[in-house]
Amino acid sequence: MAEPLVGLPAWAAAFLFFYATVSGSTGPWSRENPGPSRIPSQFSEEERVAMKEALKGAIQIPTVSFSHEESNTTALAEFGEYIRKAFPRVFHSSLVQHEVVGKYSYLFAVQGSDPSLQPYMLMAHFDVVPASEEGWEVPPFSGLERNGFIHGRGTLDNKNSVMAILQALELLLIRNYSPKRSFFIALGHDEEVSGTKGAQQISAILQARGVQLAFLVDEGSFILEDFIPNLKKPVAMISVTEKGALDLLLQVNMTPGHSSAPPKETSIGILSAALSRLEQTPMPNMFGGGPLKKALELLADEFSFPTNIVLKNLWLFRPIVSRLMERKPVTNAMVRTTAALTMFNAGVKVNVIPPLAQATINFRIHPSQTVHEVLELVKNIVADDRVQLRVLRSFEPLPVSPSDDQAMGYQLLQQTIQSVFPEVNLVVPGICIANTDTRHYTKITNGMYRFNPVPLQPQDFSSIHGLNEKISIQNYQNQVKFIFEFIQNADTYSKPIPHLHEL
Repeated sequence: MAEPLVGLPAWAAAFLFFYATVSGSTGPWSRENPGPSRIPSQFSEEERVAMKEALKGAIQIPTVSFSHEESNTTALAEFGEYIRKAFPRVFHSSLVQHEVVGKYSYLFAVQGSDPSLQPYMLMAHFDVVPASEEGWEVPPFSGLERNGFIHGRGTLDNKNSVMAILQALELLLIRNYSPKRSFFIALGHDEEVSGTKGAQQISAILQARGVQLAFLVDEGSFILEDFIPNLKKPVAMISVTEKGALDLLLQVNMTPGHSSAPPKETSIGILSAALSRLEQTPMPNMFGGGPLKKALELLADEFSFPTNIVLKNLWLFRPIVSRLMERKPVTNAMVRTTAALTMFNAGVKVNVIPPLAQATINFRIHPSQTVHEVLELVKNIVADDRVQLRVLRSFEPLPVSPSDDQAMGYQLLQQTIQSVFPEVNLVVPGICIANTDTRHYTKITNGMYRFNPVPLQPQDFSSIHGLNEKISIQNYQNQVKFIFEFIQNADTYSKPIPHLHEL
């Protein structure tokens, strides 16, 4: 029999992944009377066929972002025309205003009947990472339907969300639904390359108009199935924060010379030594609080002795758990700032002492640290004035959004999850270790939630930015149902009465 504590990093890794997040469970939702105008989320067979065909067509448009400077602009423009044809009610309803931002992104404003209610926003992006046909079971932009799945790049990241949001709104409008609470839809075209031309410009427009959002919902986590050993229940994870980022260039300049009379140290050697020190000296372990600690504690009852005792008493076992979390790359990313050496460039000729050596490191900054703190740590670890540091890009970790019973966005997500996915009774907060477009909206809301209402199994996770990305037709239709219900739930929400706690 395996030792329970030895297995801890394996199941803890389930809390993290790509976009990933950690899990736990929250208190019960205070359910509201849905009201007489509630429209049931029941779709005809014709509508279900139309849903999948619309997604298949979207996947066939190769809206690839290659770099900050290069994207498939022809495909981006084609995608804009495609959604106009696929969702005529959305684009022609008197309740919906739409505008193109940054040439290709879209901002929709859906007018509610009660202006006293604070609006919210649903987000997604339709650009995708490149995909070579090598290694794919089907061409990555085929949108092929096979064995109940739609295959292709973007089926999970993130055209599924783009199409599901528009599809749900289209179906509500067809049913003459008139929302009570106004909301926005922001669809970005460059999220995979930082969102500076899409989401950032949309945010600037909303700020200029004085818009303050109750909350927003973007991609960033899933419903995990069969990820966690000894836990058979699916876990829905809602990311309430995400890591920051720092791209740092390290550079050494030396006088060139002939390789027959080399100096004691070359630019390559000096830089390599500095990089080795950085790899051998990880950033501090920051485990101790926040969403990860809360999630582990809340999941404790799902495990047997002694794992449940350890997780219920992290005040005592924190050092043990934090060290165990370090053993796997994914769990390690949850407890500290990570540093990944991603580019190295040096040398001009085999017999020439190189004058210049450069390396680029990508840091993902833990929410408990800042860009400045990481830079100071790097300087102290490198400890060599000959190594020059230059920041190429940086942004701070995002604030932690509330996940208590007073948090409207979190509670609406939880309610809708439990309605559409009754088998899911674990709904929990997490930390997104990747980056999303949400960071561009920190000035207009403090409720930023990342959740993609799609069940995800381990093999699905590896397909995101990888090979053979696909989504089941049933899961996609449930995603449409989720948004269809979520919009109506937002109209019936009222703030729960705070609980009184004894001291």
